Amino acid sequence: MRNMEYNRFAAVAYARKWALSRNPAFYDFQNIGGDCTSFASQCLYAGASVMNYTPIMGWYYRSASDRTASWSGVEFFCNFIISNRSVGPYGHIAAAKEIQPGDFVQLGTESEKYYHTLVVTAVSPGILVSAHTFDALDRPLSSYNFFKTRFLRIDGVRTW
Repeated sequence: MRNMEYNRFAAVAYARKWALSRNPAFYDFQNIGGDCTSFASQCLYAGASVMNYTPIMGWYYRSASDRTASWSGVEFFCNFIISNRSVGPYGHIAAAKEIQPGDFVQLGTESEKYYHTLVVTAVSPGILVSAHTFDALDRPLSSYNFFKTRFLRIDGVRTW
């Protein structure tokens, strides 16, 4: 296995292209729980170019009925990113000051239930994000109403 750099530029370009519309290559989960994490996964895939096809614990999308929970579920997405030791993107929970474009923010409640995944598209002068479900393009993170944030920094991508 070898490590390669995560293409942040490609992830952000994808986010900006599809933030206010839907890529027909992917199912729109809007009406069955939300499309935010699927959109984040699409952006991550644009920057990683590698999926992890491990059944159940991997991170992949072939169709709406053939995908892992980590592709479209907020907690599963985080768990995959921070625990992946195999093929595909990997990262860690980070401080806000470590975040770069192409990383992710998850919004949470006081009880630490995270419910929304956003793609970081800029970090200066403040953090700007793009998202699905409540479609947003370069929206200031500070304009959201949330109790907690969890920042996911992508460290790299592993390939065979």
